[in-house]
Amino acid sequence: MTLTPVRQSSLSDQVVDRLRSEIVEGRWPVGERIPPEPELMESLGVARGTLREALRALQYSGMLDIRRGDGTFVNARSEVPGALARSGGTLADVLEARAALEPQLARLAALRATAADITLIETALAQRAIAHPDHWASSDAFFHEAVARAAHNPILFEVYAALLPRLQESVEAAIRRSGFQVDDPRGHEEVLDAIIRRDPDAASASAAANLAATERWDLEERQGLATS
Repeated sequence: MTLTPVRQSSLSDQVVDRLRSEIVEGRWPVGERIPPEPELMESLGVARGTLREALRALQYSGMLDIRRGDGTFVNARSEVPGALARSGGTLADVLEARAALEPQLARLAALRATAADITLIETALAQRAIAHPDHWASSDAFFHEAVARAAHNPILFEVYAALLPRLQESVEAAIRRSGFQVDDPRGHEEVLDAIIRRDPDAASASAAANLAATERWDLEERQGLATS
């Protein structure tokens, strides 16, 4: 344990800062369970009530997931996912956010992707092609995550990774609407091909075209509902 005791006069927000640093610096990886409460109380020198207040604050921020009877798990390395989850927003809002990130991530992936990155993108795309409808949205998100990872920009990846749950939710809602295309090659097969060919302009343009097509479909479908 790298934690040091907190003085008895400290407030719970100081405990939040200590716990947050363990997560942000990667000592507690995403998906793993953090140490149990008695161990944290001893390491930090705080009472159970103070610790639980700090844990609840980090749960609300989206960084921790408290599972009754199973422990507390790291959910994210920043508060961004929690903020996004509370932000609301429509499919159009999510598409605008994606449009600000995905073309640049695809461009960088075409410049920087390793052989292992390309293999992961190919695997993700193959899984997406055969995914059951109930799991198609998560397979689609996995593909986009693989492209984002291949960009090798840790800051952009953290921002995009925070958006992924909203991306998956929006796609899950979209595929239940009429006319949504699950086999559009733009942003998927064409992006992979451009990455393999090391063509950043083509990768960026294809990712942008895919999002633009989805934006048009969303607008036309909503306008059709409004006039029907």
